[in-house]
Amino acid sequence: MKMKRLGSLLLAGAMMAATLAGCGGGSSDDSTASGGKSKVSLWATGSDNVRAVYEALTADFNSKSDEYEVELQFMLSGTGAQTLADMVAAAIKANQTDTDYDLVDWSGDDLSKIVSQVGEDAFVKLDPAKIPNAANVEAKSSVATDYVQPYRGTTVILAYDSEKVPNPPTTWEELEEWMKANPGRFAYNTPGTGGAGDSFARTAVYNFMPEEAITSDDPTWEDQWDEGFAYLKELHQYMYTSGGKIVYPNKNQGTLDLLNQGEIDMCANWADMVLSQRATGAIKDTIQIAQLDPALTGSLQTLSIPTIGSNEDGAYAFIDYMLSPEAQQIMVEQMAAIPLIDSSELDLTGYEDLAGLDVSNFRIMSIGDLATDFNARWDSEIGAIG
Repeated sequence: MKMKRLGSLLLAGAMMAATLAGCGGGSSDDSTASGGKSKVSLWATGSDNVRAVYEALTADFNSKSDEYEVELQFMLSGTGAQTLADMVAAAIKANQTDTDYDLVDWSGDDLSKIVSQVGEDAFVKLDPAKIPNAANVEAKSSVATDYVQPYRGTTVILAYDSEKVPNPPTTWEELEEWMKANPGRFAYNTPGTGGAGDSFARTAVYNFMPEEAITSDDPTWEDQWDEGFAYLKELHQYMYTSGGKIVYPNKNQGTLDLLNQGEIDMCANWADMVLSQRATGAIKDTIQIAQLDPALTGSLQTLSIPTIGSNEDGAYAFIDYMLSPEAQQIMVEQMAAIPLIDSSELDLTGYEDLAGLDVSNFRIMSIGDLATDFNARWDSEIGAIG
C-alpha cells in the first residue's frame, strides 16, 4: 500500500510540474519544436479577433523560418481571475528562470501595470541591431521605451452614420453642442466592458488635467478627477435612451450594433473594429470615422522579451518579422490595424482611412492600476444615475 501511495504521489507531482511548465510556472525543458526548429513561446491576451490574427501571423512566420517555430499561448480577455500581467509578474518575483515566457504582447495599461510591479529591468533592453525592420518605425512607447517594441497602433475615434451626420464634430465643444441638439443619439459603452468606452470616459476626465497624467499610474492624480466626472454627469442626460431610461451599452460591439441598426447616429469606437467590419460588409458603408481635438486616446501594442525567458534569439526574430511588410499586411487585412511602417509599402484597398491615422500624433493613455479605480468610480457616479 505504501509503495502504491508513493507511486501515486510521484505521478501527481509529475503531472503538476508538467502543468506548471506549460503555464509558465516552471522551467521549459521542451525547447525543440516540430521539424527540429527552436521553439519560441509567445504570450498574448485580448479579444477573439486578436487571437485570430496572431494565429495567422504565427503560421506565416513558421512557414518562412527555417530556424524557429513560434507557439502561441493566448488568453482571452476577461476569462480568468489572473491576468497575463499578474502571471508574468508572479514568475519574475519568484525568481524563476528559463520559463516559456519568451515573448509577451502588451497593451498600454498592462505594460504600465507590469512595469510598476517588477520594473523595466525585468525585460531585455532591446538591441536595435537585432531588429533591422524597426529602423523606419518612428512610434515609441511612453513606458519602458528601450525595453518594448511597438508593432501596431490602434485608436478610438467617433464612428458616425454619414447619411445622418454629414458634418461630424471635430472638437469636444462641437460634440457637446451636437449632443444637446440630438439627445439620445450618442452612446459610449460602459467602461470596463470595452476599451472604446474606457477611452471616451477617461479622455473626457483627463482633458481637464495636465497632459503628463495620461501616462502615469501615480494615485495622486485621482484627486484631480472631480472636474472631469462632473462633466460626464452633465453629458449623461444626452446619452442613448431605451425604454425611457439612459442606457450605456455593453462592450464595444454593443455601441457599433446600435449605430448600424440606426438606434443612434454616433458613438465612440475603435478605428480597427469599424473599418474591418465595414470592409467585410458587417456594417453599413455609410458608417465613417472621425477624430476629435483633443483626440480620443489610442494605444501602441508592444512586444517585450522577459529576462526569464528561454529563447531570446527566437524572440528577436519574431519581433523583426512583425515589422515586415508581410506581417503588417496581415494585420491590416484581418483586423484593420494601424500599420507602423510606411503605408506605401502596403495595399490599403478597402482600408484607405488607415492612411490618415498617423501614429506619431496618437494620444496614448497608460494609467495602469488607476483604471480599476476609475471604472469603479464611473460605475458608482455615472452608471448608477439611471
